[in-house]
Amino acid sequence: MSGIDDEAAWAALRERMVRDQIEARGVADPRVLDAMRRVPRHRFLPARAREEAYDDHPVSIGEGQTISQPFIVAEMTALALTAAPPLRRALDVGTGSGYQAAVLAACGFDVVSVERRAELAERARRTLAELGYRVEVRVGDGSLGCPDAAPFCAIVVAAAAPAVPAALAEQLRPGGVLVVPVGSRGLQELTVVRRTPDGFVHERAGGCVFVPLVGEQGWPER
Repeated sequence: MSGIDDEAAWAALRERMVRDQIEARGVADPRVLDAMRRVPRHRFLPARAREEAYDDHPVSIGEGQTISQPFIVAEMTALALTAAPPLRRALDVGTGSGYQAAVLAACGFDVVSVERRAELAERARRTLAELGYRVEVRVGDGSLGCPDAAPFCAIVVAAAAPAVPAALAEQLRPGGVLVVPVGSRGLQELTVVRRTPDGFVHERAGGCVFVPLVGEQGWPER
């Protein structure tokens, strides 16, 4: 697969990914399915790993980080889209490869993405620009969000926190949604936090495993 250079062949792999990994597991939002079909996931991976781009698992992108399993990206995006309209600015915490940010942008969000590792941030910034996705990529502590760009209608966190970061919840606008894995370093529960007129409402959306969210309101760096 690593030798594929035919865009039609990559598109066929994306179609199979959407059908077998995403629709089959219950993600039905047409905006998400369309984005997953259009965003070229293989372009966000190192050349050596592109043959795994559309497989049903996370893939290493270097520096101890991964690009999340396609289904998880789709599920988190679908949850972000349940924010109360109008859907405008979204915060992507843990830029990594830039793929989640691209999917959010393809769904119509104006995306700010924050990554603590400068090299990963620069690589993602280049890839997103080459593909035409207008995403603002910043370097910083994602557990603290981006207060100067808040409020956000949706915040998606691609790393696991020991508890819901208060700084991120506070950066939601009324009706906004925060999607974050919460739990131990080894196993988490995908948690949805909604900002309502009466405060924050927490929902559980299933088990998951992510790399740790390192930062002031996450895990200490080892």
